[in-house]
Amino acid sequence: MKKYYRVMLGRKSAFAESCFTEGYIGVDFGIDEDLALALPDEWRAFNERYIPVYLAGHPGKTKIGAGLACGALWTVSKGIKVGDIVICPDGKGSYRVGEVVGEYQHVSGTRLPHRRPVRWMPTPVERAAMSEALRNSTGSVGTVSDVTRHAEEVERLMGGMKAPVLVSSDPTVEDPAAFAMEKHLEDFLVRNWAQMELGRDYDVFEEDGEAVGQQYQTDTGPIDVLAIRKDKKELLVLELKKGRASDVVVGQVLRYMGYVQEELAEPGQTVRGIIIALEDDQRLRRALAVAPNVEFYRYQVSFRLVKG
Repeated sequence: MKKYYRVMLGRKSAFAESCFTEGYIGVDFGIDEDLALALPDEWRAFNERYIPVYLAGHPGKTKIGAGLACGALWTVSKGIKVGDIVICPDGKGSYRVGEVVGEYQHVSGTRLPHRRPVRWMPTPVERAAMSEALRNSTGSVGTVSDVTRHAEEVERLMGGMKAPVLVSSDPTVEDPAAFAMEKHLEDFLVRNWAQMELGRDYDVFEEDGEAVGQQYQTDTGPIDVLAIRKDKKELLVLELKKGRASDVVVGQVLRYMGYVQEELAEPGQTVRGIIIALEDDQRLRRALAVAPNVEFYRYQVSFRLVKG
């Protein structure tokens, strides 16, 4: 099945023009060796081998930062398949869309030595033409993010058609209205984190001064928000229910927590989970009764009119 990825071409799209002109996407991360014979089919094996290599060259980085870097390196080099679609910001407010047309190449001595050839579509996509959901996904921090859930919209944009209003085709979504509302809530939470109760004790996870905890990629999907307690002793997995069935969201949070514990947590760090929803949910509470490290929060929506 064809997949869709947003790929950053250097910090702040510094190398975008070169990539568009020469027909490729690429990454660096300070590992300038030919990986052609070192790309297993499973990213965990790659991370197990290269996280120590990355940390040796970047002693100030955390294990989470190393996991992000190595995961992005594997995804661009191996995870993205020939025929997949990439959408890349140009640093000027627009995006270029392209099809990956070849396998991994190593070009030693360049700023982006780990490359994949791409056939770029001739017409840029204006950010204003995207739905808010796609703008949020393509604007997330990180080198690579999977935006396959927006495949239909990306295909329409490639054909010059404007995006529709946000709806969900996910069969696990029971309440489309809650799905749409909570897609906006995620961004609101991150933007206003410092003013909220959770912000007193936790920070959205950062790397190099940038918040990379929103839509943090894992092998079972993206975590809505990954945070870390201010004393660094606990990692927090925060997931919005987004109208999904209770059993689905509980299972997802537990899988994310397992991933964080196994792959990201430093020795001595614990992992906690929070599910946020608009409505009280007896099924959710019963499921969480046997998951003591996961809590349930409700949010309230209010607004007022001010005469202009």
